[in-house]
Amino acid sequence: MSKVRVVVAGPRGKMGSEALRMIEKQEDLELVACLDHKYEGRKVSDFEELPNLDAIFYSDINNCFQSVKADVLVDLTTPEFGYLHTKTAIHYGVRPVVGTTGFTEEQLQELTDLSEEKGVGVIIAPNFALGAVLMMQFAKWAAKYFPDVEIIEKHHDNKLDAPSGTAVKTAALIKEVRETKTQGHPEEKETISGARGADVDGMRIHSMRLPGLVAHQEVVFGSSGENLTIKHDSFHRESFMTGVKLAIDNVMKLDILVYGLENILE
Repeated sequence: MSKVRVVVAGPRGKMGSEALRMIEKQEDLELVACLDHKYEGRKVSDFEELPNLDAIFYSDINNCFQSVKADVLVDLTTPEFGYLHTKTAIHYGVRPVVGTTGFTEEQLQELTDLSEEKGVGVIIAPNFALGAVLMMQFAKWAAKYFPDVEIIEKHHDNKLDAPSGTAVKTAALIKEVRETKTQGHPEEKETISGARGADVDGMRIHSMRLPGLVAHQEVVFGSSGENLTIKHDSFHRESFMTGVKLAIDNVMKLDILVYGLENILE
């Protein structure tokens, strides 16, 4: 059985290092290189906190793809670099699996068009935790019957984008089945700007950033005499790795861009 050759962007980050450990355990995956803005030419095994692997660090993505044969790029960086990495990978025929969130709608459309033009599969997942994906699907189902809804997402204080990609994706899924409506009292006023959170099609999204958190979300529905709360918690980044592996397996079969892990679940 031939192994899927993987490049990981962001290997020294918390998510990236967890991805390296996952790849090390998989018999059908091979880490062939890492993309990092530092440590050009160093090996993964040179770092005590990383697995004992011989893959080389590259600081330039073009040099990386010209030097090693890769099938998949797993990008766990930032929106700015994730977008550039994804676009470059598509041009080289390398299939991106992207956990970076914060892309604009224009960037997503550009990547979608490029993926289709080149016939290169891409998976962009706001959340790789399968429980979070199910939470989003359950929320979409519930919104048919509970149109009054607010989303509360909580993440670690080093997260750069707010609201989270998971919250934005949840709101988009709900919007598909929910008629636009403005929630709360029609004469409601914020005495402190932002107190009611972001307004998405009449829904509200609230973002919390604190040390000690990893990734957590509640979708709270209200109706006459009752509330329904759908909640998911990731307490460790290992929770995302099942989804990363699933995305790697599936992106090898795709020739288009897929946004959201729910689209590859059976």
